[in-house]
Amino acid sequence: MAGTQCCENPPALSSSSGYGSVFELGGLKTYVSGSSDSKKAILLISDIFGYEAPNLRKLADKVAAEGYYVVVPDFFNGDPYNSENKERTIQVWLESHGTDKGFEDAKQVIAALKDKGISAIGAAGFCWGGKVVVQLATSANIQAAVLLHPSFVSVDDFTEVKAPIAILGAELDRPTPPELIMQFKEILSSKPEVDSFVRMYPGVAHGWTVRYNVEDKKAVQSAEEAHQDMLNWFAKHVK
Repeated sequence: MAGTQCCENPPALSSSSGYGSVFELGGLKTYVSGSSDSKKAILLISDIFGYEAPNLRKLADKVAAEGYYVVVPDFFNGDPYNSENKERTIQVWLESHGTDKGFEDAKQVIAALKDKGISAIGAAGFCWGGKVVVQLATSANIQAAVLLHPSFVSVDDFTEVKAPIAILGAELDRPTPPELIMQFKEILSSKPEVDSFVRMYPGVAHGWTVRYNVEDKKAVQSAEEAHQDMLNWFAKHVK
């Protein structure tokens, strides 16, 4: 179990956030930002709080500004985790929203992107989404992967990774602590054919890249550093 830290500090959801629009892609409602003429797409896979999180949509717009067609699907079909519902624990919620289903849904989204003429796809996963992205990275589905404070990920997940992969971890992460991130790094280091990048961010906790307080300058700076690392990875591999 990923632990309670996955469920802390939920965002105030807002379907009106961001410069993009929402329409169906691959069978899922999807927030889309950026030019549909771009041949390069980035798939952002949310944490358990879903695709309406304002900071996530703001990040999608930031990635789109770099020339990508950015898609943020609603993998939870209008049912993100609600930490205020005390009767429905995270364990119960996960029974209906497992990462295996997320992986299958993500493949449908990727197929829809390719049908649109997209020739290169990168994927970034936050917390819950990190597990889905590492599964995508085991095949030719994507050209690059980024995991940001991933949850539910094990050492075994990295043995079959084929796509270039970056892992951005948090020093104060309980679900995926630094020692586990270092084990991931060791596995990837044994695979010279797979380009990899692992960075541990000091003084930040699980969820810091999307669940930060916009009034906290230090928190914003830490998040923006991670965003830049992600963008650098995509610039290197999604061409």
